[in-house]
Amino acid sequence: MAQYLNEYFASVFNEANERLRNSRSETDGNKGVGINITVSEVEAKLEQLNGTKSGRPDDFHPRILKELAQEIASPLAIIFNESVNLGAVPFDWRIANVVPISKKGKKSDPGNYRLVSLTSVICKVLEKFLKEKVVKDLEDNANWDKLQHGFTKGRSCQTNLISFFEKVTDYLDKGNAVDLIYLDFSKAFDTVPHEELLVTLEKMRIDMKIQRWIKNWLKGRLQQVVLKGELSSWREVTSGVPQGSVLGPILFNLFITDLGTKCRSGLIKFVDDTKLGGIAKSEKDRDILQGELDDLVNWSNSNRMKFNSEKCKVMHLGINNKNFSYKLGTHRLEVMEEEKDLGILVDHRMAMSRQCDVAVKKANAVLGCIWRGISSRDKEVLVPLYKALVRPHLEYCVQFWSPMFKKDEIKLERVQRRATRMIRGMENLSYERRLEELGLFTLTKRSLRGDMIALFKYIRGINTREGEELFQLSTNVDTRTNGYKLAIGKFRLEIR
Repeated sequence: MAQYLNEYFASVFNEANERLRNSRSETDGNKGVGINITVSEVEAKLEQLNGTKSGRPDDFHPRILKELAQEIASPLAIIFNESVNLGAVPFDWRIANVVPISKKGKKSDPGNYRLVSLTSVICKVLEKFLKEKVVKDLEDNANWDKLQHGFTKGRSCQTNLISFFEKVTDYLDKGNAVDLIYLDFSKAFDTVPHEELLVTLEKMRIDMKIQRWIKNWLKGRLQQVVLKGELSSWREVTSGVPQGSVLGPILFNLFITDLGTKCRSGLIKFVDDTKLGGIAKSEKDRDILQGELDDLVNWSNSNRMKFNSEKCKVMHLGINNKNFSYKLGTHRLEVMEEEKDLGILVDHRMAMSRQCDVAVKKANAVLGCIWRGISSRDKEVLVPLYKALVRPHLEYCVQFWSPMFKKDEIKLERVQRRATRMIRGMENLSYERRLEELGLFTLTKRSLRGDMIALFKYIRGINTREGEELFQLSTNVDTRTNGYKLAIGKFRLEIR
């Protein structure tokens, strides 16, 4: 099975682009600034390692590195600086044990597995320093992807959903029909072409020494699949960025930075998950959306990253929607009435009752496992389990899908009622008394608290650019104000 999976994973790789490799001028790494890593910085990174993680192909266990941080920080600092300045990457840093993680679908289908690479812990420590330098270069050159919300400081699934559906609900509130197109790359991380990626790094003006190090880090990589203690043979990795590495996600984000930059309609990205949406009142609107979809297909073809046409779908919103059809290349997109968007169930009516039902079902399932699997009924045991395993299902991105109806609020609250009643000595107390005894708040109050925290980040924090689009300051203020009184919006639809 391990060998079969490794053969399949290797079959999706892109071959090296010899034409681009030969035509591209060799980067002069000596002209770069590089980085100067100090002993204290290495020691601090080593002490932050998780000692419970498993060992890696080079047989250096994280716990050993953490406990010997003071002793090995000095030689590692020398090795790191020499590696970056010379662009030399040891062989042990370019091999990986791949663990296949099953996704949804049949487990017998190798395409339903995500491969996570377990690479050298020492190399990952160096990658952290390089990532910090890359991020600094991007900030200095103002090359951040404004459409990207994945693996980006201050952005998340929640900011992605709020930013995108802010525009969608605005269109709907004004009486427009809206079409949403969900796009999904096929094996996105594994098919990033190395030569095209290096060209992108050069365009982004990343430090030349780091460019050369990344080039050698990607070249000559090998992987083997680990499954139930068995190992496959080694296979060469000719494309992709390693999932499970520190640099992998940011390199992928950089590679797709120019995806959708010319779109006039709403487009947003969360790593490889891309959404395209716009008004669809007339044939002209439909042609604009189709043209932008064609541009995305052309980008994927030129960059050798294919869309998975079976997972790309369209959703029609609005009462007067004419249900136009769209094509992804030659494939006609399937129409669906609901879609799981970054873990949140969105339907064509933009009502959140179905999402509430899904959240309640998941939370109750976990609560049932705790009831059957944990014999203790002490609050010292059950309350931490509830906070860590149950409540996150009820509060994940709730600032986006906050219940619209009272009946949905009651459904969510009922889960916490059930959880608090499971605790010994709380069975006969009222719900309010139980919460007081356990130091908990109602989910409605926690939701309001979360709303205020999110609002603060949009108005005064790190998401102020999006906050200017979401909120307007009130002009009707008196002298006793902090200047941040918000105007109350007037909307036609409840979903808005």
